[in-house]
Amino acid sequence: MLQRVGIIGGGQLAWMMADAAAKLGIDLIVQTPEKTDPAVAIASETILAPIADAKATAKLASRSDVITFENEFVDLPALTSLAAQGICFRPALTALEPLLDKYHQRSYLKHLGLPTPDFTAMTIAEVQALPALHYPLVLKTRRHGYDGQGTFVVKTAADLEPLVGRLADVPLILEEFVPFERELAVMAARSVDGTIVVYPVVETEQKNQVCHRVFVPAVVDEAVVNQITTIAERLLTNLQVVGIFGIELFLTQSGDVLVNEIAPRTHNSGHYTLDACDTSQFEQQLRAVCGLPLGSPALRCRGAVMVNLLGYETSYRDYQAHRERLAAIPQAHVYWYDKMESRPGRKLGHVTVLLDDETLKDPTQVQARELAIAQQIESIWYGN
Repeated sequence: MLQRVGIIGGGQLAWMMADAAAKLGIDLIVQTPEKTDPAVAIASETILAPIADAKATAKLASRSDVITFENEFVDLPALTSLAAQGICFRPALTALEPLLDKYHQRSYLKHLGLPTPDFTAMTIAEVQALPALHYPLVLKTRRHGYDGQGTFVVKTAADLEPLVGRLADVPLILEEFVPFERELAVMAARSVDGTIVVYPVVETEQKNQVCHRVFVPAVVDEAVVNQITTIAERLLTNLQVVGIFGIELFLTQSGDVLVNEIAPRTHNSGHYTLDACDTSQFEQQLRAVCGLPLGSPALRCRGAVMVNLLGYETSYRDYQAHRERLAAIPQAHVYWYDKMESRPGRKLGHVTVLLDDETLKDPTQVQARELAIAQQIESIWYGN
């Protein structure tokens, strides 16, 4: 068993690995730019350096048995030279290579025969020059987009105009706008020996391309679950992944499933697993990269709802009173990321509430109860 895991990135995704690392007897060494980043508080050692600093990653490797990733904002060519020297990255850099650029990612999915929205690579000037544009449409930066950054839903020509200067020198993909019925997501992990486990399919609710709520499990037909499971298994097998991936999908009004984006790491849509599943996504990531048997992804409750606590003001506050009220909700689990600064849209924490009410016989009853809980959480947090 590998016992010293280097993590590139020191945000809340690395921070949430702490309990699993302690349980498994694993030391976490973190490469992150700021001493105030969440994972610094739980790391055995910290290398303070930018995420894309390959010299710092070489130092990280000298103190680690294996290196994994909290985010994908890495310098892949520089890391490839380290891998050639025998440094062990999990997932392998060859698994990350087709995913880091969104155009390459979509092209790879298409190559595998997996369904995606229609897309093409374009510059903003080329978009402007098209003889006809069918609104709404979606523009995405090909690299470094997260939490809604780098994704633009363009509804009219007037919405396109302000983007021209902003995106003048940025590689983009233009994709069709999908009038989806629901947004879905699933976490899936693959071990060194090729074993794959797939977590429950969940429904996500986004606002301005930022996840606000996750409902567990999604109320969808078994055929939809089977299709998503097949997608996850084909993707992880073809990439020979060792680790856990988050897969975001659209369910269309005609019942089709389309793959939206792949996150080659733990993911916001899987935070509920900390409390609702036999094995959290964070423990599963560590199990996979350390060569341990994968754990069960099964739910240990009837359902769950996860709500992100997003910044809604610019301030320096710990929101202690808010958190105490949230923690008083029955079966609530509050996670606060100890970030010093709040700003609109910043992820400051999350709350998961478990449902075990035996009177909720029907899945739609569970979903209705989850919606009411989500509204209660947001009323407390946002003060509505």
